[in-house]
Amino acid sequence: MAIQFSVDDNIPWKSHFFTIWGGQAVSIIGSQLVQFALIWYLTVRTGSATVLATAALIGLLPNVILGPFIGTLVDRWDRRRIMMVSDSVITLATIGLAILFALDAVALWHIYLIMFLRALFGCFHTNAMAASTSLMVPVEHLTRIQGINQMLNGGLNVIAAPLGALLLGLLPIQGILTIDVVSALFAIVPLLFTQVPQPEHHSSTANDGTQETVWQGVKSGLRYVISWPGLLIVSLMTVGINFTIIPAFSLMPLLVKDYFGGSAIHLGWVEAAMGIGMFAGGAVLGVWGGFERKIITSMLGLMGMGLGTLVFAVTPASALWMAIGGSLCVGIMTPMTMGPFFAMIQTTVEPDIQARIFSLLNSVGAGMVPVGLMVAGPVSDQFGIQVWFLFGGLLCVLMAFSGLFIPDVMNIESRDNTIPGVVSESLA
Repeated sequence: MAIQFSVDDNIPWKSHFFTIWGGQAVSIIGSQLVQFALIWYLTVRTGSATVLATAALIGLLPNVILGPFIGTLVDRWDRRRIMMVSDSVITLATIGLAILFALDAVALWHIYLIMFLRALFGCFHTNAMAASTSLMVPVEHLTRIQGINQMLNGGLNVIAAPLGALLLGLLPIQGILTIDVVSALFAIVPLLFTQVPQPEHHSSTANDGTQETVWQGVKSGLRYVISWPGLLIVSLMTVGINFTIIPAFSLMPLLVKDYFGGSAIHLGWVEAAMGIGMFAGGAVLGVWGGFERKIITSMLGLMGMGLGTLVFAVTPASALWMAIGGSLCVGIMTPMTMGPFFAMIQTTVEPDIQARIFSLLNSVGAGMVPVGLMVAGPVSDQFGIQVWFLFGGLLCVLMAFSGLFIPDVMNIESRDNTIPGVVSESLA
């Protein structure tokens, strides 16, 4: 059964939640612009694939390696303060980098350091916001909120790159960094005046009654996932997605250029279709809310994602329009897959351990992306890029179809979440 989290009936939840959410959305736009500007700067300044790969790795490492520890800390600390401090540190770091650019004193290691700090404190912020949402939003609306989040991500996929390119043509890079500083204020200021509910803590003591260490907290989160077959299986499905689909679309420039004989504008069409699809799918989920059983929406979305990926595997070289349609389908189905999954965690996992569960799943999932890339590259070079799309599409369809017939998966929302001692005793 879903946990009935305590949402204060005396507070109008929509204005309360969207005051914070709206500020965060503006801040995310600024962050996306900075990310684009810094990557483009490194591209033009160095022309080195190693530099770009290092930058990507630096942005990934805090989530992959430190994520589970960060999630455990978020579960212990005041989440409103975590978001305020995280946004403030990122803002101060960005101001420092803007000053270095203005003085023409920036070095490569400065950019690497700022990217690391932004990724590190961004991980704190993301987990705090995700774990707080279930205490600010009524259970029946959580899937819709996830749809709106996915819609935001899809919209940013469409506008971030062209808007960043436009601004780089009008402003020096420190100007774009300044825009991010201003946008961050939209996230910080509402937190000064808006309450963020805190969960009751039941999972911070070890077997002997002492304060649970951070490492014990990480292990308890891992054991929590392993002890729940339905959650474990669905989590492994997300690992499969990250292992196949994300690396496949990372190879899209080569597929467009070498197989379809296209140019940069054709690649832009394919990527824009993905972003438009995510925006549309998120909007539909935000209005509709999905099926009453979230797992059905998620499994059907995963099946649709696989079918859209398979389009790339069977499309003739002369039919780029089919690939654009496949990209649109994958985009639409991504919110349908991931939105209900995150909402399931928010409605079935106890609030005081949600951050560590979110961070653990994100850590494992993100860690599979570079592994998938290392495998996808050689396989695609040997057998063709479409083979990897075929593999990824078939895997998604198979996982979704199988999930519909696995009782632990289909009954994931019926689990008894009281689980006495699951983290405070037996799993600590």
